[in-house]
Amino acid sequence: MEFLNNTTFSYEIWTGSQLNNHDALTTFSLAYGKIHGYVSLLVCFFGIPTNIINITVLTRKHMQTSINLILTWMAVSDMLTMVTYVPFAVHFYIQYGSNELSAEKNTKIWMEYLLFHINFSALTHTISIWLGVSLAIFRYMHLQSSETGNLVHVRRIIRARIAIFVIIACSVLLMIPNFMSTSLELKPNTSEAVYIIVDTNIGTPNITLINFVNMCIYSAFAKFVPCLLMIVFGGLLLRTLDMQVRVRRKRMTKLGVIMTRPLHTSRTTVLLLIVMILFLITELPQGILIVLSLFKNRFFSDVYIPLGDVMDILALVNNAINFVLYCSMNREFRRTLVRILRTRGLKHYRTHAHTNGTGTELVTEAAQKLSVMVDNQVCNETISNDPLGTANVMTMVSATELSTLIDPKHTEENIQDNNGKIFDENEEVK
Repeated sequence: MEFLNNTTFSYEIWTGSQLNNHDALTTFSLAYGKIHGYVSLLVCFFGIPTNIINITVLTRKHMQTSINLILTWMAVSDMLTMVTYVPFAVHFYIQYGSNELSAEKNTKIWMEYLLFHINFSALTHTISIWLGVSLAIFRYMHLQSSETGNLVHVRRIIRARIAIFVIIACSVLLMIPNFMSTSLELKPNTSEAVYIIVDTNIGTPNITLINFVNMCIYSAFAKFVPCLLMIVFGGLLLRTLDMQVRVRRKRMTKLGVIMTRPLHTSRTTVLLLIVMILFLITELPQGILIVLSLFKNRFFSDVYIPLGDVMDILALVNNAINFVLYCSMNREFRRTLVRILRTRGLKHYRTHAHTNGTGTELVTEAAQKLSVMVDNQVCNETISNDPLGTANVMTMVSATELSTLIDPKHTEENIQDNNGKIFDENEEVK
């Protein structure tokens, strides 16, 4: 959550100011606030484990590319955003009503956590959107480059690491005014200790200089600039895709090939374009609303704040949906995920059998079943002609099965394929 982005919920609860409860938009906000906690938890409980899966798959040795490295850190950022959102949603939306103001809910500890959540999620969300920009830039540079080979591959990974470090460092510096603009105070005229966030007076003549500068910097460098860069490089990627399709169509026409179906474009590029479109849908409207909040009186409290929970859930869905995109659009991602699950299953099977002391019995039972199967299917046909050959077949098959059960690494080695790379810089992923 961030104060000027994701979770700008029921403003009167945090600052003590009042909204116009007769406004239709505010009425919708109050109604949705009753279920927002449960909806956001469902999204987080889906997004957190799936982002862990993304990280696990993308960090496999044979999956290491510059694009995958950026996608990995994007998954880390998205996961951290949702991890900090869970306690916030439970306490401020489920355990207590979203419009409730009390000493039990607004304790100093929980309000300090709220400030941490505001600033930390603002940081992670800014890192995510700039990582999205770097995806577009790196992909476009890769498509324009004709260089190949292991040395080029290593250089691209090094450049991606440098870009990630610069993005994280610059995002921290960018968010310093946001860190300084939020603080706590005791709500006046109350008999109990109720802590609230100091009113920033956004959209009023009383706004402080640091808050005005914070909103200008944030809207420019965390919203409009990255969205503009995504639009520019997204357009360049679309143009590159169109040129590639035209070149391939001309080549096939010269070869006399009749095309009965449209040519497939690079799924990697299409996937990255979808990721950028999702960022634009989530971030660009927020940037516009922030600018309007700066220059239009009461726009922040009357429009931006009631839409806070809606912007929250859109951002959370954007953080959680990448796993679905990867599985639906990339075969190598699915293959690697299946391999990991099979490997973990074999290791668990071996550990369970060893722990319970049943390894020998399982192997013996498998050998007996295998022998019966071979005896029923093979022996009746060939034993009269070549009894020695039949015995050899049974011995070889049984030995293979027994070696697999005893040493699962044998199976794991057989299913490894070190030639495949998801989201490769130069080749299309089918």
